[in-house]
Amino acid sequence: MRTTTMNKWQIGLLAGVLLGSLTGCDGGGQTQQAAPGKTVQAAIGVVQASRVAEHYAAPATLVALESVPVASRIMGYIRAIDVVEGQTVKAGERLFTIDATDARSQADQANAALADAKANFERYANLYKDEAISRQQYEKMKLAYDQARAAAEAANNQLRYAVVVSPIAGVVTQKLGNAGSLATPGQPVVVVENPARLQVQTQVGEEVLRKIKLGDVVPVEVDGVSGAIEARVARISPAADPVSRTFLVKLDIAAPGLRSGLFARALFKVGERDALLVPKAALVERAGITGLFVVDAQGVAHFRMVRTGAEHNGAVEIQAGLSAGERIAVGGADKLESGDRVQG
Repeated sequence: MRTTTMNKWQIGLLAGVLLGSLTGCDGGGQTQQAAPGKTVQAAIGVVQASRVAEHYAAPATLVALESVPVASRIMGYIRAIDVVEGQTVKAGERLFTIDATDARSQADQANAALADAKANFERYANLYKDEAISRQQYEKMKLAYDQARAAAEAANNQLRYAVVVSPIAGVVTQKLGNAGSLATPGQPVVVVENPARLQVQTQVGEEVLRKIKLGDVVPVEVDGVSGAIEARVARISPAADPVSRTFLVKLDIAAPGLRSGLFARALFKVGERDALLVPKAALVERAGITGLFVVDAQGVAHFRMVRTGAEHNGAVEIQAGLSAGERIAVGGADKLESGDRVQG
């Protein structure tokens, strides 16, 4: 007697047939019908076309209106920098200190010279009062005293400049020097910005420029920030950049946590168009696919994949996968599965 050996695909086929026979019959050999979907309470809405604003997204940058590069007014080695990047400082708070050894020596010399000049001037003043010297001699000594006083005042001011304080309240955004390095007048050591006063700066072409005016409210999307932030057009350059042929537009913006240097997009309205909008709550995710439930004439829900677009005041634009006039589940959609019956 010859034995027949089944290969893997024959075994799989036989298993599939046996499984189908077991699941298709009950204990008495009767064929079972597929169970109908459950009934779910859900609000139903009819999709309609709406008019939405069409925007031009202009690349932009956040810029601080008050950005102060703070430098030393005297030359000297930096003794200490008392702040770090990101630190909030008050107006008048110490930022860094310059080694004042040379400045102190000059101030001591100038103060000593002033003391001598003052003593001489007082003596000559008494002599002039007694008519013991001429007016010319008196005036010459008075001039020497005035010059010594001015020199001492300047030297003492230099000494005070050794401690450098913040001119504004704000945030330290850059530290450009280190302890031990040489500070020279005009060379910034730290930069302080006021984060409460920011602007969005962008460039637009003439076709966009014709559609905006001062005071317009413009939505701005900022990287790392959810949702758009309203900004207001504060300045429009009257002349185009000779290279790019675009115009500089500045918009005032205020939002906690924003920092200068962030990338943004200014959404300038350039017209209107038709769009299909659905409530954000109507969108669900199944197996990683975004879609919604379309309800047919019999009230049965069918999951359909859609391509979404921009949000408009709590509604989401559907760019593909849906037509005007179709009915969809707009409330309770997260409880639905394909085949469920929807009861509004």
